[in-house]
Amino acid sequence: MAPVSQTKEMPAAVRALPALSVRKVRKLYNELEAIKNVSLEVAQNEFVSLLGPSGCGKSTLLTMIAGLLKQTEGEISINGTPVTGPRPEIGMVFQQPVLLPWRTILDNVLFPVELLKLPRDKYVPRAMELLAMAKIDDFAGSLPRQLSGGMRQRASICRALVHDPAILLMDEPFSALDALTRDEMGVELLRIWQANRKTVVFVTHSIREAAFLSDRVVVMGRRPATIVEEMTIDLPRPRQISLTEDENFNRYVRALRKAIEASHGH
Repeated sequence: MAPVSQTKEMPAAVRALPALSVRKVRKLYNELEAIKNVSLEVAQNEFVSLLGPSGCGKSTLLTMIAGLLKQTEGEISINGTPVTGPRPEIGMVFQQPVLLPWRTILDNVLFPVELLKLPRDKYVPRAMELLAMAKIDDFAGSLPRQLSGGMRQRASICRALVHDPAILLMDEPFSALDALTRDEMGVELLRIWQANRKTVVFVTHSIREAAFLSDRVVVMGRRPATIVEEMTIDLPRPRQISLTEDENFNRYVRALRKAIEASHGH
């Protein structure tokens, strides 16, 4: 197996396709319109954040991209193929780590390998390399309750990456963490992403988190959710938390806040 730090070379035709395409998607819950006419493309290896206040439909859109929820109208496709259900090329990280309490950290990370009926022995070295990259390989034999919240969330990111998915979907994964741990996890996520170069769609209601992590930020308006702004974050990588003191960074933060306030009538 190739080292985690290497990126697989894709054929030029595949690279030319967007990794993810959302076209005129609408979602109704009975009579309630949650999402209205959302269209979005995400390039291969791009890090895109969906930004907006709680309840604006970000997680609903992410769940539809994951194939866990069916859209009412429109089409979602990955590398040109329509999403009709869960796909092995998608990895998902939820708000809570949802680790199985009776399994060791290593066994939790390997859980998707078992679900996909892949050869476990071949994936143990990859799992250990991911745990080492996340700086928790010393806890591979520990149970989740023996780890801090931030360490458990790192394990859940490793679990999402272990089967080498093309796309990583993250639904406010750091929202339950304290501010310092959240900053640290943001830096760790970028470090892991820099080594793996997956396509990432990251849901957050934190303006600063979106600006710090992303290549591009997509701002979603109030329900029924639509896209009201897309902003490219042209800041150098790799990024450290000291970047948040920079005036260029804070210019993006102010512009994103203004877009959100305008869309919500403040």
